[in-house]
Amino acid sequence: MSKLSRSVKVAGVAGVVAVAAGIGASQALADTTTPTPSASSATSPAAPGAPAAGDDRGPGGHGPRGGGRGADAAALAEELGLTEAKVQAALDSVRDALTPADGAARPTTPPTEAERAAREKARVTALAKALGVSEAKVQAAFDALEADHKAQRRTDLTTRIDAAVEAGTLTAADKASVLKAFDAGVLGGGRR
Repeated sequence: MSKLSRSVKVAGVAGVVAVAAGIGASQALADTTTPTPSASSATSPAAPGAPAAGDDRGPGGHGPRGGGRGADAAALAEELGLTEAKVQAALDSVRDALTPADGAARPTTPPTEAERAAREKARVTALAKALGVSEAKVQAAFDALEADHKAQRRTDLTTRIDAAVEAGTLTAADKASVLKAFDAGVLGGGRR
């Protein structure tokens, strides 16, 4: 596929997503009915963007809670067959060791793929050493967690798109295009 036709297709999918978002927003704004409180809504609702009760994701539904500490120690511990306390201590130690000193200049441009891969390799190596396990085992655990996370994001996206198709905001063809873009990594999922 030529570079131009791929760019045109990506732009088309992005346009579909933008139009769908715009239609959804305009329909939400056009809805003028006032909701009537019911017995099930007696509790105060969560603040906008706050996770629902029992949701372990951070505000806005993205990433784990815990102030952006990175890897989920509990899930990683389970994958590695270690205690959460041991994994959390190792993650903290590795993060501190690999974080540039306060006075160090921060890069002004995003890292290249090679720099990102080198940083990830250093993290895996340091974590394996801190935990006393092989680098291969740590990398396999990270890979498994990432695959699980991507699968959950796709499931969540599919649920939201299905609701939009059912509401008539999107078509089945739109759904297929958006999921194809997600799987291709264009919308923050799939391969990179």
